Order: sequence, then C-alpha cells, then structure tokens
Amino acid sequence: MNTQATASSGVQIDWKRIIFLMIGVILFAVVYYSPPWPDALDPMGKAFTLSPQGKGAIALFLLAGTWWVFEVVPIGVTGLLIGVVQALFFIRPAADAFKDFMDPSVLFIFGSLIIGTVFTKVGITKRLAYKMLMIVGERTSMIYLGCFVVTALLTHVMAHTAVAATMYPLLLSIYTLYTDEEGPTRFGKGLFMGMAFVAGAGSIITLLGAARGIVALGFYEEITSKTISFFELSYYMFPVGWCMVLLLWVFFMVFFKPEKAVIPGLREKARQLSTEMGPFSRHEIIATAIIFGVILFLSMQSFIPALKPFNKAAVLLVSTILFFIVGILDIRDLENVPWNIILLFAGAMSMGFCLWQTGAAEWLAINWLDLFKNAHWFVFVMAIAFFVMVMTNFIMNVAAIAISVPVALVVAPYLGVAPEVIVFAALVTAGMPFLLLVGAAPNAIAYNSGQFTSGEFFGYGIPASILLMALVALAVLLIWPLLGMPILLN
Repeated sequence: MNTQATASSGVQIDWKRIIFLMIGVILFAVVYYSPPWPDALDPMGKAFTLSPQGKGAIALFLLAGTWWVFEVVPIGVTGLLIGVVQALFFIRPAADAFKDFMDPSVLFIFGSLIIGTVFTKVGITKRLAYKMLMIVGERTSMIYLGCFVVTALLTHVMAHTAVAATMYPLLLSIYTLYTDEEGPTRFGKGLFMGMAFVAGAGSIITLLGAARGIVALGFYEEITSKTISFFELSYYMFPVGWCMVLLLWVFFMVFFKPEKAVIPGLREKARQLSTEMGPFSRHEIIATAIIFGVILFLSMQSFIPALKPFNKAAVLLVSTILFFIVGILDIRDLENVPWNIILLFAGAMSMGFCLWQTGAAEWLAINWLDLFKNAHWFVFVMAIAFFVMVMTNFIMNVAAIAISVPVALVVAPYLGVAPEVIVFAALVTAGMPFLLLVGAAPNAIAYNSGQFTSGEFFGYGIPASILLMALVALAVLLIWPLLGMPILLN
C-alpha cells in the first residue's frame, strides 16, 4: 500500500515514516515515565532493582530499535540519537554516553573499512574476484557458494569484521560483472546479505573469529574451574558452523534466487580481465604485505602470550597509518569513509554499554531465565540461546554473553545441565545476529552496498533466526552428544 500522500501544498508526506517515528517516541515515553518496575530475583534469592536509569535504558532500547528497523532517519543519525537521549534524559552522563562512540571496537571497524578501501583501490579485490570466478564458473548458484565458502574460511583466521571489509569490495567487483543496471537485484541482496550472515556463522568456529569466545570461556573457567581449549572449541563448533554455512546457501537460493541462472561467457571474461591486469603493482605488493602482517600479528595473539596485551584496534590502525605514509591513500579516501556505518556501530556500542552499566541488561536476563528455572533442561538451554540471540542483535555480543552466561551457569546445576552445553549454545547464537544491522559489523558493512533496506534485513532475518534455533536444537540433542560433549550432569 502506498503510504505517501500529497498535501495541498504539493509536498509529499511519508506517513509510514511519521507513524513509525512516533511509535518509537511513544514507546520511549511510556516506559521512561512509567512507575518503578518489580525487582528481579536470581536463583539465590538476591533481588536486583531496576533503577530509573535502567528503565530509561530499556526505553531508549525500544526507541532506537524501532527507528533502526524502519529507517525513519539514516541509521547513523539514530546512532547519534542514542548518545543525545542518554545525556538529555540523565540515563548516563554525557561523558560516558559519547565516550563509547570512540570505543576501540568502533575504531576497529573504521580500520577494517579502510582495509576494504585499500583492497579496492589497488586492485587486489578484482584479482581475487576474477580468480574465484574462473574456479566456480558461470552458474550464479555456484558464485553464491564460492563467496560464502571463502567468507567462512577467512573467519577461521581473522576477525569477522575484517573479513567482511575484505569481502565487500570483492563482492562489488563480482556484482559489476552480473549487471550494469542500477538498483538492487535478488542476486545483489543474496550476495551481500549472505556475506554478512555467513561471516557470523564462520566466526563461531575458532577463537580468532571474534572476541566473544574468549569472554565466554573466561566466565566458564571462573565459575566451573574447568577450561576449554582452542582446539576443543573448534572441535565442537566446526560441524555446527559449517552446517549453518550450507543451510544459508540453500536459504538464499530459496529467498533470493538470482534472476540469471547462468552468466554466459563469465569464466572467459574473468580470465581475460585477470590477464589484462598484468603483474602485481608496487602498491598491491606493499598493501598485501601490510595487511598480511597485521592479520598475522592478530592471529598470533591467541598463541603467543607476549602479544596478548596489544590492543587489536591499535594494531589494526597501524595499517591505516601506513597506508597514508606510503601514499596508497590520500585525503580524498578519508573523506569517502562511510561515516553512516561507523556512527551506526558507535551508537550500538553506546546502547550496549548503557544497558549493561545501568543494570538493565542484567535485570532483563535474570527475569527471562527465571521463567525457565523449573522447565525441562532442553527448554532451559534453548531459552538461554534465544535470549542471547535477541540481545546480541541490540548490544555487543560480548555484552550479551557477559550478562547471560554467568546467570545461566548458576542456574544450570539445579536442572542437571552440564555447563559446557550452556556456553556453546550461547556462543552459537551470539555469533549470528540476523535481525538488526547493529548486531554485528558485517551486517552494517553489507548494508553499505545499497542492495537492501534495514526492514528487509529484519524481515528475512526472522526465518534465518528460526533456522539458527533449529540448528542449535539439533546440536544440543544430536551433534554435540555424538562428539562426546557432556549435556547432563551425572
């Protein structure tokens, strides 16, 4: 239905935008000005009071979520709104609210986007795209699969944010060979949205894919006095992660079946374009050396204790500085950075810290898990996974893990549930926020393609999330027990 009407002045009024803008404001006002909410009680009987600031954080959570899903303003502007509302409504001090906009995680995303810019500018992405197309051939279904497999493989050795920034320009190069027409296509939607989804699926397989794994295993070790090794995590996560990658390939072939089944002559065209590029240029060699050096350093941090103290964002930004020093990038490249995406993620970080520091996230987690403290063990495990999946779409997945896993590990023994299954189920869903762009940096990077709206991402994210929960259930009931994971306490 057309939501636009023409006023007598001739100005177009977007009623849909106005309605959802007001819905967000009303939700905020209703929650913010409501009477105090009841305390949450943890399994030990300890009461957690929701402060006025915590209630304000939940109100802001609803406002931002509504505006993000329906894009009533640019998503980066909604990110700015998060800091402004916290300051003006005294939810958190302005110094805290806006400090999160320059959190190391935000700067890591900035550095990742710069790497993507370099890959494109020096021509590395085109070389990679042409080589891959020469291998996978002319069938668009195989192009989907090839892109998804490469994305997942890269997340085994580097952060999924950096992988998305690396793959993004490569996918742009591939897409230009698919069509010259402007505007989104089914193939474009599937290619870019699929990259974001698969980056999450691949990132659960090793500790190198994201920081959330280290955090979860830290809580596990502290509460249970047991450890899970790097290779033990990969042993249990490998079949789940790769099952999800293949399921997502089928998912996107169903929902976004390409308009063209075959691109005639694509393999030969890719071979010709690859030949025309000639040998590697000086800038390509320098850029490759810098990027490989940074990725190697970040990867070795998991194995060499002496390297662990170095902040990942600082290490990654070394590459940004070097790109300007050696002349690969200039001021015009800096001006072309997609600040809308950076502000989006900056606002998401501020929102996450707001929910965490005001106690709102812990209050929500305790209330949610309290509903299932007397449930069947399987229902309890799935409830934890579901809670983490929902929360990780709104706040940092690290924060979602931090507020839910400790509470779940305390409740689990009362239901006879082994702590291992709690941690692994939570890690699976924490890695795959398929509903909101703010859930993970790859989502925001993919959105920059212009192939889909935040509403479309949310809409197709619902069946994808259902598919994810079904896979978690299969892992808990069949895959992990077959691999030897303890599910229930003896």
